[in-house]
Amino acid sequence: MAKKDIVVVGASAGGMEALQKLVARLPADFPASLFVVWHMSPGMKSVLPEVLARAGPLPVSSPSDGDPIASGRIYVAPNDHHMLLERGYIRIAKGPKENRFRPALDPLFRSAAYVYGARVIGVVLSGALDDGTSGLWTVKLRGGTAIVQEPADAGVRGMPLSALGNVEVDHRETAGGIGGLLGRLVREDAAAERQLAEADRARLEREVHIAEEHDALEENIMRFGELSPFTCPECHGVLTALREGAIERYRCHTGHAFSRDALLVDTAEQLEARLWDAVRALDEMVLLLNRMGQEFARRGDTRAAELCFDRARAAHQRSQPIRESANAGEATSLKEPVA
Repeated sequence: MAKKDIVVVGASAGGMEALQKLVARLPADFPASLFVVWHMSPGMKSVLPEVLARAGPLPVSSPSDGDPIASGRIYVAPNDHHMLLERGYIRIAKGPKENRFRPALDPLFRSAAYVYGARVIGVVLSGALDDGTSGLWTVKLRGGTAIVQEPADAGVRGMPLSALGNVEVDHRETAGGIGGLLGRLVREDAAAERQLAEADRARLEREVHIAEEHDALEENIMRFGELSPFTCPECHGVLTALREGAIERYRCHTGHAFSRDALLVDTAEQLEARLWDAVRALDEMVLLLNRMGQEFARRGDTRAAELCFDRARAAHQRSQPIRESANAGEATSLKEPVA
């Protein structure tokens, strides 16, 4: 009988420490494969494989596309690429960003659940917002096991809180406790695989394909949800609302995907950027009008100078409420999920 031998782990802010504690408690004879996604900025070479190799007994690497899956190893998603699982091997693909990140947790979790079903153990660690919630929900839908870091133990509680609030979680533990727990769970037999309704199976298959760089428009993901009034912050395409239990999330026809909270944060950031663009334009108008007024004054044309100075004062007054709104943007940014 198959064992629970596929472990997918995701972390973001505060996650490096949590991952170190987790792998430090794994046994040297760990009879499973462990896959890690950790959010980081594009263009940065990940130091995580070296850090985790020092922290625990298992070999750690960033895989290449097509690498076979081996037991007793830790695989860390390479920067700016999704890591996905196929039957017996790993896919590395530069599909559309999800929840503002590539790699993202949800594509890894979904692909693992789609291919390996009840053999999968999904783990959500420290991080902001709610990446990983949808993927962990899918792991449970396929009969897998869901583990979440105890929020009080997490450096940033957002991702654990979101997962606990939306998924029927099997275990909540400290990061170190999860390492020991995994050492026990991977020796257990997997439950019988849960078959999906045809609509759920087709949607899951298409979302895995999109992460693998298939044409999202050809995958016709929009037929699995309802058109929303919102537009994609990445490409400005129309977003389709998709439902998973109590979870509502969004995907556009070019493939970008957003959880509710990720969409809210991206929209707020774009609004703040546009407000600062307006402030900058008005400030430049004030500077230009004042310079023109000074030039007219030097020439003795006091009427034209006064007109420029009046318009400069009016532009400055117009900029003040916009500046105040832009400055308020930081106060409205999300650190944790909205309920």
